[in-house]
Amino acid sequence: MPIGPARMPLFDHLGELRRRLTIVVVCVVIATIVMYFASPTIIDLLKAPIEPYLDGGKFVMTGALGGFAVKFGVAVKTAVVMCTPMIVWQILAFFLPALKPNERKWVVPTVVAATVLFFVGAVFCYFIIVPPGFEWLLGETKTIADPMADLENYINIEILLLIGFGVSFELPLIVFYLAVFHIVPYSSFRAAWRYIYVAMMVVSASITPDANPITLLMMYAAMLSLYEVSLAVTRIVIVAREGKKGLSEGRLTAFFSDDDEDEE
Repeated sequence: MPIGPARMPLFDHLGELRRRLTIVVVCVVIATIVMYFASPTIIDLLKAPIEPYLDGGKFVMTGALGGFAVKFGVAVKTAVVMCTPMIVWQILAFFLPALKPNERKWVVPTVVAATVLFFVGAVFCYFIIVPPGFEWLLGETKTIADPMADLENYINIEILLLIGFGVSFELPLIVFYLAVFHIVPYSSFRAAWRYIYVAMMVVSASITPDANPITLLMMYAAMLSLYEVSLAVTRIVIVAREGKKGLSEGRLTAFFSDDDEDEE
């Protein structure tokens, strides 16, 4: 998709924005229609890690419109996830002309890294978190009542878990750019580790849609591991480019200084 010039009249900018929004809406609608016909297969995949913990392994629907509602909801969510790289590109392409050449080179790697991290988080949740999470939830329910496995409710909880873990796995990218661009010095991340660990526990509790301590602790462990790995990679990058003095600097432009000098 072509990128417009940096300087245009206001109405041309609005026209460019409307064109890109139209592309996004049309693509999501088309993807939703396609995904609706594929939704039975997607729903089977979502049911697979939960069914072993159901009595009889059967889900139920309590309303006449339940089947359509579940299929349509899954289709919309799947379509948006599939179209996310295209949506992000349309947004960035609108703002890209305003960026400097040495800033543009980070756009594509950032989009690729963010997309990969999101899907890695969702896959991690699907295979590692969902089975023990639902086993614990159903076990708690069975201590006081016979659970009725309403498909819509279970699928919605699972999708929220997948999205929550996908978003939480973006943490390394955020930490990396904050430290490498010297918005927050690397040394500050290390000095405030106690507060950051507590904050990550709060975030983990906030983005898990259930009250399951297993999913909360697993998400916290994953975020903690990703945080430490991202800091290790960040330290290597900063020391390689600027030396150890860069670990305590808080200058936003330090990372681009070499490129800016070359352009001058």
